[in-house]
Amino acid sequence: MAGTLYFVRHGRTLFNERRIIQGWVDSPLTPEGEQQASRVGRYVRQAGIRFDHAFASTLARTHQTLERITDMSFERVPDLREWSFGEFEGERVELMPHRPWGDFFKQFGGEGEQEFSGRVNGALTQIMRRPGHESVLAVSHGSASLAFMQRWRDPSDTRYTDVPGNCSLARYAFDGEGFTLEEVLEQDDMRRILGE
Repeated sequence: MAGTLYFVRHGRTLFNERRIIQGWVDSPLTPEGEQQASRVGRYVRQAGIRFDHAFASTLARTHQTLERITDMSFERVPDLREWSFGEFEGERVELMPHRPWGDFFKQFGGEGEQEFSGRVNGALTQIMRRPGHESVLAVSHGSASLAFMQRWRDPSDTRYTDVPGNCSLARYAFDGEGFTLEEVLEQDDMRRILGE
């Protein structure tokens, strides 16, 4: 079944601000992160976008984001969680190696890149194949956003090569088998559209 997936990265968190690795550990949205999520909600309403289903990872920062975008109920999906960084969780961002990370974190009890990308892609594909899932909101994380984008963007499209910003909104067309990245709106794009 064809449909549209709206993939949102969670809003800015306390750990984002303090440059601490989050992964599967959690930290709350900052006031800025709450404003970012509310801005996505305003954009969605102005654009006339209606979701028939909504999903978030099991981490609270995605719930806090989703609840500021829409008041609809949502399903928590463990496979939409961020990359597991193992012993690096809660450490300073400066300790992370440069991308691509490949299997680096596996030696520290975390996930490898293929394993991580496979679970995020698998979860979103299964969600979009459910009956009646034609306009879906999914709120997840930065590395999850990038892994999904790298899997489905046109390689010749050089606009989208880095981790999307906090509370970015990526729109994907789904044809029943795979996805096509149509656009990524960052917070500055939404500010401009909303006249803020």
